[in-house]
Amino acid sequence: MTKLVSIVGRPNVGKSTLFNRLIGYKKSIVNSKSGVTRDRNYGFCNWNGIDFCLIDTGGYTNKFNNIFDKKICEQFFFALEESDLILFLVDPSNKILEIDYEISKILHKLKKTIYLVINKIDLLKKKENISEFFKLGFSKKYCISSINGAGTGELLDSIVEIFKNPETDFKNKKTNQFIPKLAIVGRPNVGKSTLINTLLNKNQNIVSNIYGTTRDSLEVFYKKFGIECILVDTAGIRKKNKIKENIEFYSVMRAIKSIKNSDVCLLLIDSISGMESQDLNIFKIIENNNKGIILLINKCDLIKNKFLEKIFKKKIKKIIAPFKDVPIFFTSSYKKKNLIKSLKTAIKIAFKLKLKIKTSLLNKIMLPIINKSPHPLINGKPITIKYCSQLPTYNPQFIFFSNYPNLIKKSYKRFIEKKLREKFNFTGIPIKILFRLK
Repeated sequence: MTKLVSIVGRPNVGKSTLFNRLIGYKKSIVNSKSGVTRDRNYGFCNWNGIDFCLIDTGGYTNKFNNIFDKKICEQFFFALEESDLILFLVDPSNKILEIDYEISKILHKLKKTIYLVINKIDLLKKKENISEFFKLGFSKKYCISSINGAGTGELLDSIVEIFKNPETDFKNKKTNQFIPKLAIVGRPNVGKSTLINTLLNKNQNIVSNIYGTTRDSLEVFYKKFGIECILVDTAGIRKKNKIKENIEFYSVMRAIKSIKNSDVCLLLIDSISGMESQDLNIFKIIENNNKGIILLINKCDLIKNKFLEKIFKKKIKKIIAPFKDVPIFFTSSYKKKNLIKSLKTAIKIAFKLKLKIKTSLLNKIMLPIINKSPHPLINGKPITIKYCSQLPTYNPQFIFFSNYPNLIKKSYKRFIEKKLREKFNFTGIPIKILFRLK
């Protein structure tokens, strides 16, 4: 297994800043406001050819001022349990606080490697503040600045020295192995985090009925029932005019970025409120980014009349038209209904996205269909299509060569797309069709 390194400490000592610095890009949201990071956030770091997984955690506190403080502490202990090495981050701009002592007592009880990491040394005026933290009793100590990277190289050298014979990173267990990335997306409170927790059979991510509970996009490796993939829990995407604070704005931006970085998106829709305009907006974001799509009508255990499911599905097909060739599952995290089935379908779509159809096969199948149902005459001119080919793009794109490409009607383009979907099973995959002069 990949080695796990957790960054822990009290709030606002720079954990997320260090996390972003070590993985090489801004994944965790950084803000001066306390309690921004709530769940464990995972990222991958490579140093001198050695890979390890880094975990960003919420700030530990012993004062539970709101519903999230206790859950953040639960995530803190989960991170300690699964880690091989722990970076205890402290801020020397103040003297040692009571909470620092409490965290150190917890860490000393663990039979694990602990590094005391003294952060923000670039802002420090009194050097004696550093030596004060030696009282915490950790033998391995490092002084760094996560904001400008000072000292992080020495810290990484020490980490990889311990992990110098690691197993391969889970994303590359086999040479060039493709592991699909599935983003769980939707409006707030449709059950995204609960779905992932149910699949993993543990409290991986914090769940509550409060808007904005999930802030970062959180990745986790999933391997069960013959399925191997990376699940991405994302923040709920609300309309722009409903976003009231910067933290939520950045959360939504991260969620949209996760859509762009995924292979397939599982769009959760609340079975009680139905498919709203914001659900359609998210659907269009996924479609415009050419990602695979599956619709999950979640909390279906609340639908008492099964006949309503047929009506629900028919209504959704009408709303998402013309791209109606999308798998729709009625799911329930509570009853674990259709969760594995939807994941297996998502995996099939992810691999289908990579499919390249041979030009000879494409022409052999599509040209007889086109010749049998030709484009209608335009001003007495016959419209002919003599040749077609798939473009070398990540998502399926096809080019058809015609004598009058600019005169081809949208209805005929939809006819060709429909036939492509029927013959090559592109269900759940946005495809693009282009016409060029032969």
